[in-house]
Amino acid sequence: MRLSWNEIRVRAAAFARDWADAAYEKGETQPFYEAFFRVFGVERRSVARYEEHVRRLDDRSGYMDLFWPGVLLVEQKSAGRDLEAAAEQADEYFDALPERDRPRYRLLSDFRAFDLYDRDERQRISFPLEELPRHIENFGFILGVERRRFRDQDPVNIEAAELLGRLHDRLRDSGYTGGPLEQYLVRVLFCLFADDTGVFEPRDLLLEFLENRTSEDGADLGNYLAQLFQVLDTPEDRRYATLDEDLARFPYVNGDLFRGALPIPSFDSAMRNALLDACRFDWSRISPAIFGALFQSVMDPEERREHGAHYTTEQNILKVIEPLFLDDLRAEFARLAARKDRRRRSALLAFWKRLSEMQFLDPACGCGNFLVIAYRELRTLEMELLRALRRDETYGGGQALDVGALSQVDVDQFHGIELGEFPARIASAALWMMDHIMNNRLSLEFGQAFVRIPLKKSPAYSARTRWRRTGRECWIRDGAPSSSGTRRSTARNTSRRRSARRCGGLRIRAEAAGRSTMWPPGSSAPGNTSAKARPGSASSPRTRSRKASKPRNSGRCCSSGTAWRSRSPTAPSPGVRTPGAWRMCMS
Repeated sequence: MRLSWNEIRVRAAAFARDWADAAYEKGETQPFYEAFFRVFGVERRSVARYEEHVRRLDDRSGYMDLFWPGVLLVEQKSAGRDLEAAAEQADEYFDALPERDRPRYRLLSDFRAFDLYDRDERQRISFPLEELPRHIENFGFILGVERRRFRDQDPVNIEAAELLGRLHDRLRDSGYTGGPLEQYLVRVLFCLFADDTGVFEPRDLLLEFLENRTSEDGADLGNYLAQLFQVLDTPEDRRYATLDEDLARFPYVNGDLFRGALPIPSFDSAMRNALLDACRFDWSRISPAIFGALFQSVMDPEERREHGAHYTTEQNILKVIEPLFLDDLRAEFARLAARKDRRRRSALLAFWKRLSEMQFLDPACGCGNFLVIAYRELRTLEMELLRALRRDETYGGGQALDVGALSQVDVDQFHGIELGEFPARIASAALWMMDHIMNNRLSLEFGQAFVRIPLKKSPAYSARTRWRRTGRECWIRDGAPSSSGTRRSTARNTSRRRSARRCGGLRIRAEAAGRSTMWPPGSSAPGNTSAKARPGSASSPRTRSRKASKPRNSGRCCSSGTAWRSRSPTAPSPGVRTPGAWRMCMS
């Protein structure tokens, strides 16, 4: 069980008192860092090594005081020594390391002070030892909890896609293909992410297990991974008493992700190395929203054309969803938070309840990029709401909140329709991973450890589903452009849209242009056709000659008769594709 941040702060204060008189580099560095890692409930030997040899670029030898490959490099000096000189020495070691081992963090210390540098964010903080409890969250990476800013077109996204693609190619070339390969890769991808973000504790638990327990020729790797997947799907109290101790360290995940046995692939040394290379990569730098791009990297060009798959950047996704519903929600929250009357708290709680009951459907979700970003933004808004409630005198005047009872927005509010099993599984895993990232942010914000492992709720993805009326506010993404304008792509999109005739009370129909539209029966397709749009008529989408009509931005729901309205940043023009719009139906 991960320690709460409050408990870690208490331990940090005790550590600062116990080591206030430490001064000698040679004699006290190692016990100093043994105690430092225990502040976080982590044994140093499980993640980092002392006096790691490195050959500098000028061919001189050096020894890093403490080295955690890919994560942390420590240069320790005796009390009162120049830390800037230590920084130059640490940077020389960094430059001499292979790319995959270069750490994100550099820590300098003379026992009396700490100097921590984050290379990814280019942020540097320095503080005396006695202030460690105030700055302890900056060391959250020891637990796999990190503040991240994900950037579109980040080179690390390309590197991650190549790593996963190489593993896929090795498995495929061995004869492991089809649905089992797709499901196997999703499980592996979740484990890679979990190993770097605190789902598996300590960090790099999976890498250590595979490096130390599997043979170099890879002959036993498939069996070990099969056992691992079974363990991840088994509650701790139902595991065998004789279970291997290293496997028993992994948590129960649930969420149907690891349910059911898969054929066991036969690994060789090259396949094992491909998996270990992927394990050594820092997956915490990857936004779950780009898992669709990872999915694309393991599809051959013909398959990519067949599916019309494409990756929409986070920036473009936000351009769509912000004016459609996020801006209104943020404006409503700002108005409620600014109130000074007695009903402020009750109004905020009612708004919170609304957030937790909203439903989101993407009828052509692919790998779930739109849903993942929508979920992240909804959780971010919920965190702002919790901050407002924490400041509210009626909620304790800034006292710690029970975050576990307060976070109400969850992944089961998000739904998608997707014909392909592989992208649907990627979409589910991506939402779970984004959920974990947001839980980490919540933990950092409120000083409590908040996790949703084992998984208890799941997003709903299906190729064909009878969608029931929920009576709740439902936002539906209206279409998605295909990356190919071919009839083959259009035919698949048409089949996909027709797989669900009614969603939230709105019928879904497909246009020949390759994107879906939703409108009540008997009315015109917004911005494209005239009123009746019967097949073969002059106004039908199937005919070349169309009559452009004024876009319909409102109407009546076809099942309940309640109102619906279009929310699009720009009204679509006839024959012009848009990144996708959403419609709201109060069904």
